Formats: sequence, C-alpha cells, structure tokens
Amino acid sequence: MTDSDVVIVGGGITGAAAAVALAGAGARVTLLDRQAPPAPAASGAPLDLRVSAIHAAAAAWLTHLGAWPLVPASHRSPFGSIQVWDAGSRGRIGFDSADLGQPWLGHIVENRALVAALHARLAALPTARLRAPARLEHWRTDEHGVHLRLEDGSHLHARLLVGADGADSPLRLGAGIASHDTPYGQCAVVCNVGTERPHDAIARQRFLANGPLAFLPLADGRSAVVWSTTTDAATRLAALPEAQFAQELEAAFEGRLGAVTTVGERAVLPLRGRLAERYVGPRLALLGDAAHVVHPMAGLGANLGLGDAAQLARIVSDALRAGRDPGAADGLLRYQRARRAQNLPVVQAIGALHRLFGATAAPLRALRGAGLRLTDHAAPLKRALTAAACGLDDTAFDH
Repeated sequence: MTDSDVVIVGGGITGAAAAVALAGAGARVTLLDRQAPPAPAASGAPLDLRVSAIHAAAAAWLTHLGAWPLVPASHRSPFGSIQVWDAGSRGRIGFDSADLGQPWLGHIVENRALVAALHARLAALPTARLRAPARLEHWRTDEHGVHLRLEDGSHLHARLLVGADGADSPLRLGAGIASHDTPYGQCAVVCNVGTERPHDAIARQRFLANGPLAFLPLADGRSAVVWSTTTDAATRLAALPEAQFAQELEAAFEGRLGAVTTVGERAVLPLRGRLAERYVGPRLALLGDAAHVVHPMAGLGANLGLGDAAQLARIVSDALRAGRDPGAADGLLRYQRARRAQNLPVVQAIGALHRLFGATAAPLRALRGAGLRLTDHAAPLKRALTAAACGLDDTAFDH
C-alpha cells in the first residue's frame, strides 16, 4: 500500500502540470500514465505534428512552476498578433498584444516538448512519484480516502483522485458522470508546412464554408496547419499527392503566405465537443479534456485544462496547509464552481461561433461580416477580447 495525498491519472499536459503544481506546494503526489513520458526535446530536433496554443497567462504560470524554461526555444514560437477573416463575407478582425502592453499573446508549443518539460520538472520534486507505464484497474472510495488497484497488482491509497485521462475518461465513466456531446461533423487535417513568405509571428485563421483553416507560427519558420472540414473532405485532402495538397491549401488560404513550398506528414483528427455534467464526484476531480472538449478554432483547449490544474492545485494546497482533507466535498465543490464559471461561457461561445460561421444563408453571412468589422473598430470590446486571448481574465493563473 502506497499513501499519497493525491493520485493523478493521466500524464499529459494537464495532468503533469497539476502534479508539478501540487508537488511544488509540498503535496505527496503520485502520477499514473499508460505510457512512459517522452524524452526531453533536443534543441533543433524535428517538430511533431501535435501542437497547442498556450496563452500568455498559462505560460507565465508554467514559468512560475519552473517547467516553461525547460521547453527548448526551438519547440515554442511566440505570436504577438492574430488575424481572422471570413471567406463568406467581408468580415475580418485582428488582435495585437501591443494593445495591452504585452510582448506576446501566447506561444505555439509542441505538445511532446511541453509534456517532457513538465515531467523533467516533476522528477526534481521530492514529494512526487511517477508510475509509468501503469494502468489503473479498479478504484473505490470511502470516508477515509480512495483505494486503487493497478494492473500489476499493486495498491495505492490517496485522499483525492484526479482524472486527467482524456476525452473518453475512464474515471468519468466509472464515476457515472454523464456528458453532453456536440457532433461537429468535422475532422481536422494537421501538418507542418513551409511557405514562400515568413509568418512574422502571426497566427492566422480563415473561416471557410466547411470549417476554419489556421496557419500557426512555428519556431523553425514553418507553420502548423489545422484545417477543419467535413470528414469526407478531410479524408480526400489527406490522401492527395503533396503538390496537389499544397496547391489546394494555398488557394484555401488565399495565398496569404505565398506559395506552400513544403508539406510534412499529414494526419486526420476527428473533432467533437463534450461537456461533463459535473467536474467532481466523491473524492474525485476531473481536469482538462476529461471535463470539457472544445473545437480547436479558438486554440483554447489546452489553456482551459491548465486553468483547471492551477485552480485545483491552489484549493488542494490551501487545504493541506490548513490541515484539512484535500478530498473533502466542500473544496471539490469550490473547484467545480470556479472552473465551470470560467469554462462554460467559453464552451458556449465556441459552439455559437461554430454554428454562426457554418451558416450559409446570405443574411447570416452579411450579419457575421458586419459583426466582425464592428468589433474590430470597437476599442473597449476588442481590448477585452484581446485580454481573453492572453488569458488575463482567468484568475486561476494568479500566483
């Protein structure tokens, strides 16, 4: 039997960040993951396909944890502005960090490099323990804590169990927590491409009839492409010869960066929305995709999960310092209230944007175009939206 204050299931970005935050505050943490953590990213090594937009507030929190400096500069690219325009209207809008006196809105980071950095930081914390690869086989709760049995037959005991185990979270399902799914009817074609013109540290997104097309700046000068479209179209695009794919991609993006000169490996990722009815259960808290999954159009998925991790770590750390039970219901309900209040408006706004930009009726296209142009010229509203893009409205990251 191994005793911990907290056992976290899932060693990706959200789970590893929660483990670092809790262990950094002195909590006894055991992190379980089905896979061994990735090796630290080598400077200049080829970039993986999977990247995330990490906004400025989340990056500052990760710096406070000591993990962000461990991500090589060659695997994170800052961006200072965002440009968005609509193919179905004359609408366009731009956001610039300079409007807030901030150097950057955020960074495009290779997921693998960030996970490796978090695990490297975790390994340096004396109250942290990693079990990977490891698989949770069974768990139960009682008034004293959580009792867990792993697939290898070993047993763990903790006062709080944290599920950071992904969109299909076995912990959420095991706790009987229902979720509401949003079928987008889309997949994302992702790849890294070289372009004739430099990206100039600008994140760009064009809304097409079948979904948004994003070019995100990478540190090696290329751009990470996330092309959301119908499932049939995504399958066709992924199978095209490289030259034909580059030609269609360039046309869909209106040649904003000139010719597409190189195309890396392509992958197709199914898209869906999901929102858990509750974030907590008896001695259980859900983080990140286990609690909420959003469309990638706003680039906020990883940031919402990191906000969950920061909020839970603060509540649990405060409880431990005060000699209280970190798995008690009152603390978990405070976590749920705080995060649902932060996340639910974002989830609803992204859903509304998906419906609005998917509308093909001429009056709706004209309305959204006018709305984008008006917002672009409404300084107070635009400033508020820019602050949200930086994550400055999420108090979970205050430290």
